Amino acid sequence: MSLAVIKFSSEDCGICHKMSFYDQKVAKELDLDFIDVKMQDTATYRKYRKILLSQYPNKEEMGWPTYLVCDSPEGDFTIIGEVKGGHPKGEFRQRLKDVINDGDN
Repeated sequence: MSLAVIKFSSEDCGICHKMSFYDQKVAKELDLDFIDVKMQDTATYRKYRKILLSQYPNKEEMGWPTYLVCDSPEGDFTIIGEVKGGHPKGEFRQRLKDVINDGDN
């Protein structure tokens, strides 16, 4: 299983920017790949849009940022779980861990 965290964010989102100081580092510590998808980056967004839309068909209720933990994001992906919104570093790490652990069950 090759798990990745896909961060869907916007360039004009302050919380997204604040999270970027440690979100990728935390993902790497947990041995997860990290894919940063800014909505303004149309090429990257187009590549991962089907994953986002499978979780949020109308993009309603997604948070800023939304982190989707996903198995095989480049192929037949499976969404394991998500973390929405901004969190302090330690809490973000714990939330990612919880998603991974829940996915193992």
